[in-house]
Amino acid sequence: MAEQELRQAGLEDAEAALALSRAAYAHWAEAIGREPLPMKADYRQAVVDHRIDFLEEAGALIALIETVAEDDSLLIINIAVQPNRQGEGVGDRLLRHADRLAVDLGLVELRLYTNAKFASNLAFYGKRGFVEFKRETLAPGSVAVHMRRPVGAAALTPGP
Repeated sequence: MAEQELRQAGLEDAEAALALSRAAYAHWAEAIGREPLPMKADYRQAVVDHRIDFLEEAGALIALIETVAEDDSLLIINIAVQPNRQGEGVGDRLLRHADRLAVDLGLVELRLYTNAKFASNLAFYGKRGFVEFKRETLAPGSVAVHMRRPVGAAALTPGP
């Protein structure tokens, strides 16, 4: 396997972030009857307002994680992995990266939200120490499940 490198995205990476997110989330559109929010986000603005880190291998983009620091937590807005790379532990690597970012910022927990209809996402995060703390109806038929875990719980994350 080629070496993987993380780098912070800039304005020049906005189109690549959108293309990756559209590919990664495409299979969810049918499940919820619309495109998930990461498929429609303004990544030119996101790279200014948030931190987006790209995971690349041999110069090819394989995944991204979008985060923003809040009061005492690091909110994970988006994790997107190329469809042909899903199931390889890439998401785990990005969660460990988020944990390191939170530690560096002196934050105490990681937070995220996902659609209640995304059962595999709920299971993925649950196995990695995230617990649900709130549900929020964003639109008719669209419920966001908010989850959190303490920083430093990365040891719960399986994989290398």
